[in-house]
Amino acid sequence: MDSIVNASRKEIEELQLERVRWTLNHAYENVLHYRQRFDSLGVHPSDLKTLKDLSRFPFTEKKDLRDNYPYQMFAVAMKDVVRIHASSGTTGKPTVVAYTKRDVDNWSSLVARSIEIAGGTAQDIVQVSYGYGLFTGGLGAHYGAESLGCAVIPMSGGQTEKQVAMIMDLKPSIIMVTPSYMLTILDEMQRQGIDTKTISLRIGIFGAEPWASATKSEIRSRTSMVGVDIYGLSEIMGPGVASESGLTLDGPIVWEDHFYPEIIDPITKEVLPDGEEGELVITTLTKEALPMVRYRTRDLTKLLEPTATSMRRISPIHGRSDDMLIIRGVNVFPTQIEDMIAKVPSLAPQYLLVVDKEGSLDTLEVKVEIRENASDDAMMRAANELAHHIKSMIGVTAKVTVVNPFEIERTSVGKAKRVLDKRVL
Repeated sequence: MDSIVNASRKEIEELQLERVRWTLNHAYENVLHYRQRFDSLGVHPSDLKTLKDLSRFPFTEKKDLRDNYPYQMFAVAMKDVVRIHASSGTTGKPTVVAYTKRDVDNWSSLVARSIEIAGGTAQDIVQVSYGYGLFTGGLGAHYGAESLGCAVIPMSGGQTEKQVAMIMDLKPSIIMVTPSYMLTILDEMQRQGIDTKTISLRIGIFGAEPWASATKSEIRSRTSMVGVDIYGLSEIMGPGVASESGLTLDGPIVWEDHFYPEIIDPITKEVLPDGEEGELVITTLTKEALPMVRYRTRDLTKLLEPTATSMRRISPIHGRSDDMLIIRGVNVFPTQIEDMIAKVPSLAPQYLLVVDKEGSLDTLEVKVEIRENASDDAMMRAANELAHHIKSMIGVTAKVTVVNPFEIERTSVGKAKRVLDKRVL
């Protein structure tokens, strides 16, 4: 483990100040977008005297990357770029991100650090079940595991029966995968009659989507794995921006020697103190190809004091400021529904939220699976119980439709689709 993770807070903050200054200068000198934004606000990199001065600088948003598509946000010449990734672009132009050789090396070392803090060693076999390709998950996990010295099974996403076969035959001790797809793998094992408590996996490193407490409980109850949360996003780096300790299991540790985190009120955009919940904003400290100044992640969390290391943690992401559903004036996050599902023991954490309109009024239907085939009366009781929890705890009236096991479509690659909003179709 790098010594910096246990340095004093003063040493960490001195390093951050030095590196924030470098990032601001690097962005200002090499990216027209940043130079124009800084100038329009009347700020210059030299104005940063303390870390608190960063609040004077502009935010960067996903729209900025799309407006400067494909290469205008790059801060190095193309001859220095060794890797390009991109988002799917399902809601607009894809966001294109780039890496120099040093960026890739830093990324690999941070994912290696993340595997190590989870409890992994060079002796482990890692099955990477994130998708490979333009998505950063697969290659990010792969390079990091190899950097630590692990043997890597580059399984990618999909082919669930083959995923199970590889686990049973090759005996990996670590799996890196989205939590929703881990549930799909466990469902397939259950279908095959495999005792999921006795499989070879001892560590699960889950990321790429919010990991609600219900899903955590489900995975932990069905396996003997230590399950940790790894956090990242392609605009900042990819997986490995923050990761959870397998000993403390108390939230992902932000690798503060490479990323400077802030929490803001998503409405007022004011910086909030540690411990208050808001939107996570990140400034990269070492990225050469694509420096990000105060990038609005839209993820809702809070900064917490250090425990396992000297670096601060974030609480589990419970939703996104831009994925929030507004149902008849009530703010609703999918993970809130997932937590309500967990209160009904007979229900499985496989669900789909269908939002529509009836006349001028919003409607919410929650489709959710029963754990085992049950009578119509049992399914009706479960539906009524969940509807009661949603109404009393969240404040919206939902139609709950309970279906038999495996009726809700499973994800095979990447993130689970939890919401179908027909209002925007």
